[in-house]
Amino acid sequence: MIIDCHGHYTTAPKALEDWRNRQIAGIADPALSPRVAELKISDDEIRETIEANQLRLMKQRGSDLTIFSPRASFMAHHIGDFQVSSTWAAICNELCFRVSRLFPDHFVPAAMLPQSPGVAPETCIPELVKCVEQYGNVAINLNPDPSGGHWTSPPLTDRAWYPIYEKMVEYDIPAMIHVSTSCNACFHTTGAHYINADTTAFMQLIQGDIFKDFPTLRFVIPHGGGAAPYHWGRYRGLAQELKKPLLAEHLLHNVYFDTCVYHQPGIDLLTRVIPVRNVLFASEMIGAVRGVDPETGFNYDDTKRYIEASTQLNAAEKAMIYEGNARRVYPRLDAALKARGR
Repeated sequence: MIIDCHGHYTTAPKALEDWRNRQIAGIADPALSPRVAELKISDDEIRETIEANQLRLMKQRGSDLTIFSPRASFMAHHIGDFQVSSTWAAICNELCFRVSRLFPDHFVPAAMLPQSPGVAPETCIPELVKCVEQYGNVAINLNPDPSGGHWTSPPLTDRAWYPIYEKMVEYDIPAMIHVSTSCNACFHTTGAHYINADTTAFMQLIQGDIFKDFPTLRFVIPHGGGAAPYHWGRYRGLAQELKKPLLAEHLLHNVYFDTCVYHQPGIDLLTRVIPVRNVLFASEMIGAVRGVDPETGFNYDDTKRYIEASTQLNAAEKAMIYEGNARRVYPRLDAALKARGR
């Protein structure tokens, strides 16, 4: 089985964006605020958006199951207050749950949290609990910068985040560290802000010692880990200067990287530098990079091609990247699949 650990509902029906625009307009003028009940999206509309897009490409490219969360750039935690984020997260999470109900063999949900700048992370716990217990979510997305590019939150190693980590450990779920839209013109959302955040989160984890407090806590750093694999020597050296253990002991029992790296040399470097047991297959297809690579004639985000073309990975290692690692890092996914005889 080929499990894609990084998918977003980027093709949701237009009604979702229209409702969101009305919600944003209502921040300045409450009279314009829509009621949740006004958002009408039928099962047929969901089927159409998935079958024509994500599911079609999954079948075409040869992946079987996607861990599916709301569109990352739509999370936009910097917009409005906690109530705005809470309502919006609930709507988006329910849609992904509906996708998983309509296509149970191909999609399993992961939750966005109702984060908001300056608001304590524990306010997100009711939504997290609902998504795990009622929707069967196997993971969460955790935004280390709800301010949208201004980095006003404490580092991920700060005790302010501990209530979220306690719930993650209780439910045995990982978090994908994933920012949202940048509202800072200095940082392009997908070309700079996402990669900056991946790199920043990795360095924060080096500086701290949270895995001493939470030895079973697990994070997936997407987009190949940002700059971390490319500058592995720098981070090994910085950890050494900070009097931390070797990275293999300090982080790699708890931190994992996905394969959303959109060219062969990048995948080859990732799987050469990072232990294979810490690499999970992912594509984030119909996401940040949707075009066709003129050098290959194939879509940049057709990441399975890079794994297949690797000359340094053997069959057992490819199987780990495709399936084995995901089942280990996402135990609730593994349990759900076993319950279905898969």
